[in-house]
Amino acid sequence: PVQILAYLGGVVKVEETDLKHRMGFLYPIHSHNISMFINATREQDSGQYMCSVNVVDDTIRLDKNVGIINLTVLVPPAAPTCQLHGNAVVGANVTLSCSSKKGKPSPMYQWQREPPTLQVFFPPAQGKV
Repeated sequence: PVQILAYLGGVVKVEETDLKHRMGFLYPIHSHNISMFINATREQDSGQYMCSVNVVDDTIRLDKNVGIINLTVLVPPAAPTCQLHGNAVVGANVTLSCSSKKGKPSPMYQWQREPPTLQVFFPPAQGKV
């Protein structure tokens, strides 16, 4: 877990160095509300965050002194990459594939057939320009 410890004396310790420059507290450390924020969240910020509340000369009791929050940073799906495998001729088998490199939770895909486009064919010119 990522540990962020704040003491009423104003000392703050953040164990994950990458997070240190993107996080801060909403209220002065001397208040009783130690709400924190994380700027520019990244997928790597997902994880378990633990808040320890202690007073001087107190023993740590995990059932009372510690609160845990699980953070899941959602990631929008990347533009899909689609491919056609096989020969698209009458009687042949073809495979249509589609995938995205990013997305949390994993993207769900749905296929639907679009109506065919109207194609107009002109007969070849018969000796006329």
